[in-house]
Amino acid sequence: MYSSFSLPFTLYQGGSAPAARHINIPSVAIHKVESSVDKRGRTLEHLLKANHTNHSIIYHALQFHNHTPHILGSAYLLGANTNQLTQVYESESKILEPWHDSPSEISYDVWRDFLGNRRYQRAYVDFFEDQLVAFGYDWRKLLDHFLFEGDSPLINSLISGGTWSPTDPSRLCVRALIFDLHKYLDNPAYTRPASYKADMPLEILERLSKDNRLDSLFSHKAAGDTELIANVREDALMDHWNAWDVSESPTKKFEKAQETAVALLVATSASSRFDFFLLHLLTTSHAVRILLPLMPADFQIPLVRQWWLFTLITYIGQLRPNIDPEAIKNFPLDERTWKHVDQSALVSRHAQDAHYVKGMQKR
Repeated sequence: MYSSFSLPFTLYQGGSAPAARHINIPSVAIHKVESSVDKRGRTLEHLLKANHTNHSIIYHALQFHNHTPHILGSAYLLGANTNQLTQVYESESKILEPWHDSPSEISYDVWRDFLGNRRYQRAYVDFFEDQLVAFGYDWRKLLDHFLFEGDSPLINSLISGGTWSPTDPSRLCVRALIFDLHKYLDNPAYTRPASYKADMPLEILERLSKDNRLDSLFSHKAAGDTELIANVREDALMDHWNAWDVSESPTKKFEKAQETAVALLVATSASSRFDFFLLHLLTTSHAVRILLPLMPADFQIPLVRQWWLFTLITYIGQLRPNIDPEAIKNFPLDERTWKHVDQSALVSRHAQDAHYVKGMQKR
């Protein structure tokens, strides 16, 4: 179900990459719930506004993420009615926290200085809302400026920490909260010849799983420790990252990336329980798929390379589990259809689990 909400893109007027380097895929269906006359759409918009006003993005000692927009959006796209949407919001709200003041305000002169510092989340919201006023409420120009312009465009950190309100673009908040992948995209020294080349991401992951340079790095799963993975085993990481050249047949390469995201989630588990961190490879892949046809061609391949680096780091941190693609082909459907998936997400005992619902919607 490739579908999304009103997105603030198709806006940049800069240079363009050669046609052969484009990722040529159609846009997904766009739902403009901010102007919806449908009760479900209006309910979703009201609940998203309430969450934005009342609840911080990061909570619980600045450790946990507010997933309310994710589960609300996914439930809506799966067909949730107004009561179900409200129940989801009320359930999520029980664990969330109100906004807390940041140590100081963010000004234009220092807006990059605190990226990644979670204590400044409120200050960044205020900063971008003030900037929206400065740009005459033209959010297209606002995003042009902050995402795509300059020597180190912020789009190069989108996978690691960018988040968008799926409705009103004025509620934009940009953050770099997990790990700064920026340096790998901005510094051409990191894009260098690899010891091998492969067209298929799964082939690279298989090689990576047997790479003894990565042995004994962890004794337990540690995908959250991305900085250690990158800094301690950077040479090995860069070797596998550069082995996949997205610029050659990029549309086909991205298709294989999407298949890889699915396989990493559902073909690495021998039980009915799935890996929380590997799920995020699927959801970020889905986000990239939505953004690609709406963004400047010059930034398409770098965005996919961000996702690929994020995937490699996560796979290493989760102890490089075996991937068995045949498990997908041989899974017994028992005549179940996508309707069964929709209902499982909306009315099962997991209907208020944000990660379960958003994972079910990414299809």
